[in-house]
Amino acid sequence: MQIEQIYTGCLAQGAYYITSNGEAAIIDPLRETQPYLNRLERDGVKLKYIFETHFHADFVSGHVDLSRQTGAPIVYGPNAICEFDCISAKDGQEFTIGNIKIKVLHTPGHTMESSTYLLIDENGKDHAIFSGDTLFIGDVGRPDLAQKAAHMTQEQLAATLFHSLRNKIMTLADDVIVYPAHGAGSACGKNMSKETVSTIGEQKNTNYALRSDMTEAEFILEVTEGLLPPPAYFGMNVAMNKKGYDSFQNVLNLGMQALSPSEFEVAADETGALLLDTRKNGEFTKGFIPQSINIGIDGDFAPWVGALIADVQQPILIVCELGQEEETVTRLSRVGFDNLIGHLAGGFDAWAKAGKEIDTVNRITAEQFVKEVKIGESKIIDIRKESEYCAEHVEESYSKPLAAINEWIKDINPKEHFYLHCAGGYRSMIAASILEARGFRNFTEIEGGFNAIAKTTIPKTDFVCQSKVLK
Repeated sequence: MQIEQIYTGCLAQGAYYITSNGEAAIIDPLRETQPYLNRLERDGVKLKYIFETHFHADFVSGHVDLSRQTGAPIVYGPNAICEFDCISAKDGQEFTIGNIKIKVLHTPGHTMESSTYLLIDENGKDHAIFSGDTLFIGDVGRPDLAQKAAHMTQEQLAATLFHSLRNKIMTLADDVIVYPAHGAGSACGKNMSKETVSTIGEQKNTNYALRSDMTEAEFILEVTEGLLPPPAYFGMNVAMNKKGYDSFQNVLNLGMQALSPSEFEVAADETGALLLDTRKNGEFTKGFIPQSINIGIDGDFAPWVGALIADVQQPILIVCELGQEEETVTRLSRVGFDNLIGHLAGGFDAWAKAGKEIDTVNRITAEQFVKEVKIGESKIIDIRKESEYCAEHVEESYSKPLAAINEWIKDINPKEHFYLHCAGGYRSMIAASILEARGFRNFTEIEGGFNAIAKTTIPKTDFVCQSKVLK
């Protein structure tokens, strides 16, 4: 028996590849299937089942393509209704892979079809669970994503999750390994650990939601407290995972169409496509195509694309570093952004050499910021998360998280200058590009963000540990 966690950091997502005696199972695969096909061929095994822990909201799974390519059936837990062929398993149903078994534990609460898969080894011993979004390391799945579909309040879903955890998960032996679907950075929970593997015993001792003395009412309160609204693209990804989608190869072919600067310009005018520039923020600030939105490929790219662009049907034209075209298309497809027109051949340099119009962002260093700013008079906007802001911030600055930019941008006075920063420059350049695309020029963005600012003498609030802030 072999178990491999295939963790994708930009999505904070874990897929699982399991083999035993010539057969394999894959749990929660990513959209691009070729790596799995290569692995199966390399190991000389046959894919017997594709297991889905639930209808994912934060990414588009590769289940449909993988099933089409291998003939392996797709397995969901109870209550799953798909618009493609799938097995909606019964609670307690077992599936054999080689010398091992996968047992379905129906664990509703995150969503009503959410299920945990218990791996029983060749000796008949409970070995590991693949807990999906039911149980994370240090946290549990948020109970507010299935309200509309399930006709339940988040409190009712939380109560359902409370009983799933205590009746199906906490009854397992302490040495059973826990393999979750996500780690820190995912929007499917609020306080996940950076660790991606644990045990039932460790989670009983450290996970706030598994306290033995916790009442149902306490669980509901703690699990629902402080939940931010889910990103707008979540519902669209759920629909794609339920109904099916275009093949990844077709999406890749669209995105890999290379357009000359003139063709790119015409396409932008004719389609109304969003111009997505995935270069590093330091390069973007020096020059970019007017109206471009900068979301760097090297950061939390896919989640920010999903959160800020939101509509997966939005036509997109890509500007990226040379050689990163396929990676950019792949990451967009993972969150369902399939309506790709193509990419700029030769990247931004080709645009500039063609003599096309360019734009820039007014960026200054933290040292320059200290010389210019007047605390109490200058307006400073901090776009980090509220927890980051509460932990420590520049005195008299305003907390305006990037995720809520579409709300707070309406309140900006275009005649009042302000300074803009995040933690390191990645998010503030996203915000700067959005602001400029909407006609705002009355701001200065700070290079290096709060990480650089904190090293200066500028007045700051006292530091408070973020973990304490979250609690």
